[in-house]
Amino acid sequence: MSTASSMMLYPNYPFLMSSFGRSDDRCESDEQFNFTISKDLLLDAKDVLMGHMIGEGAKAIVYKGICRYKCPVAVKVVQPCETSAVSIEDKQQFQKEVLLLSSMEHNNIVKFVGACIEPQLMIVTELVEGGSLHKFILNSRSSPPNLKKALSFALDISRAMEFLHSNGIIHRDLNPRNVLVTSDMEMVKLADFGLAREYTIGGMTCEAGTYRWMAPEVCSREPLKIGEKKHYDHKVDVYSFALIFWALLTNQTPFSGINRASALYFVKQGKRPSLKNIPDEIVPILESCWAEDSEARLEFREITILLEKLLNDLSSAGTSNDTVISDEESYDDEMGDLDTNCLIQKGYRRMQKLKEKKKKKKKVMSRIVPFFKTLFSSKG
Repeated sequence: MSTASSMMLYPNYPFLMSSFGRSDDRCESDEQFNFTISKDLLLDAKDVLMGHMIGEGAKAIVYKGICRYKCPVAVKVVQPCETSAVSIEDKQQFQKEVLLLSSMEHNNIVKFVGACIEPQLMIVTELVEGGSLHKFILNSRSSPPNLKKALSFALDISRAMEFLHSNGIIHRDLNPRNVLVTSDMEMVKLADFGLAREYTIGGMTCEAGTYRWMAPEVCSREPLKIGEKKHYDHKVDVYSFALIFWALLTNQTPFSGINRASALYFVKQGKRPSLKNIPDEIVPILESCWAEDSEARLEFREITILLEKLLNDLSSAGTSNDTVISDEESYDDEMGDLDTNCLIQKGYRRMQKLKEKKKKKKKVMSRIVPFFKTLFSSKG
């Protein structure tokens, strides 16, 4: 591809390339950071041609592009304009994301192509052209929710998350904006691992995630003290998944029209989205996955089994790909007699055991406290 044709197809290309060779004092920083990314993972910035913007976040912009003049890609460019101006913290996060994404190979996770560290920080991945799941849900609101599609997409996400968790990785920002739909609208792929990290028993260093999809143990209205850590585990992703699944089943956004503070308050108080019109067989899955106590939530390997069973039974019932959820339909007959109670009951048993433990503890304390009061009063 010639430079002229590249400029016609990718109008941002001249501006971006000119910025690569520019030294702007306003963009310089004294902060030093030595990248330890293998050369095998690095690309030459000159081989990446960027076109129009397809996404934007707080710290990065995503462009549609071409890599090595032939392969269509998505290019995530970390702001600000030059690597020298990026903070050490953001450089460390960039490196973690590159190393993490480059090590993962799964059909439902975006494929890593390469990265650049000069003159800008860039992560290059395969181009998933169907847009985000957030956009898909918004565009579907004019039609009744598609049960089969909801189950299929939820299964794709569950499989990707099962893979991550089996490798000790927590995504921490699982929401529809970070899930991409393929061009044929038949599959979704997990993306954006900027907040993902390996699970640490000692706790996490920050409140991470997007508030509408954030688990109650992560939500906090109080700032963390210096050195303080939050104690949560991989089950935060299970909670987020439940809300995404609910959104697919309803074509709605959870806690829509409610500001951040109110949404976090409702979540901490145990409030969850309405289960009205949700198929009976799916209700227990949602309730278990977004349970207040993380120990009661299902694992993704269990969720995958449940969703596979539901989808297979729905398909074997001879229903069309356009099966929708409506007030008039009953799903008891359509779904068939599902043998999934064992897994769902497993989640309920967890919740019941935790409740029983709390009751026993409360009962013991009710006996102990008066004893100590008497003991100390007699000593006085």
